[in-house]
Amino acid sequence: MANLKVGDPAPRFSGVDQNGESISLDDYKGKKVILYFYPKDNTPGCTAEACNLRDNYSDLINKGLDVIGVSPDSEKSHQKFIEKYELPFRLISDPDKEILNLYHAWGEKKMYGKTYDGVLRKTYIISENQTIEAIFEKVKTKDHTNQIYQELKI
Repeated sequence: MANLKVGDPAPRFSGVDQNGESISLDDYKGKKVILYFYPKDNTPGCTAEACNLRDNYSDLINKGLDVIGVSPDSEKSHQKFIEKYELPFRLISDPDKEILNLYHAWGEKKMYGKTYDGVLRKTYIISENQTIEAIFEKVKTKDHTNQIYQELKI
């Protein structure tokens, strides 16, 4: 399966959020979305990224961007993560890695000389007409919002 590129239609997905409520890309037609994939709730890099998006959330909304996070963690784990860090956006639980695979955010990783499969930290900006507007494969977890603003020139 070929990697996704800027200009490609965003793969349609549906899943459940931290409250067990259905969420799909179709819910965001006409809106610009930051769809970010992260490995695990409550880990240092993932927390830094989530908190950076949280701290800039009202500005992101004012600029016409909504935020959705995706990881393989459970709904309960997402609930605790949201409560602990007061995250204002939805997190999708993807234990079967369906959405992760659709967006090429699951694959081979290397750490300490070992190779294993895991979540590839990536962010996609999906336009109002549901095409991919930008892709971030090297996410600056502590400064992700500025990274997005620079790419979108906003």
